[in-house]
Amino acid sequence: MTEATFTFRVDEGLKSEFVRAAKAQDRTGAQLLRDFMREVVRKQRETADYDAWFRQEVEAGREAADGGRLISVEEVEAEAAAWRVETRQKVSRSRS
Repeated sequence: MTEATFTFRVDEGLKSEFVRAAKAQDRTGAQLLRDFMREVVRKQRETADYDAWFRQEVEAGREAADGGRLISVEEVEAEAAAWRVETRQKVSRSRS
């Protein structure tokens, strides 16, 4: 892994508070900034992955609808009712 320097300006008071906060966590400011950068990149990837998955699901739904492969509202309601009963039973058992 090659390293690069990232330089930016920040208010002196914020920098001082950040350095104190880093020391309180037994870390350096640079370590915390790298952690933050990794977290931002991770979240962005997760968001992009979710967006791609969601778009695929929507397209699959559109294709199913266009092909006449639909589920009636009655079927959906019956499945939801069964799920609610099962969930209530599980909760009831866990309380016993």
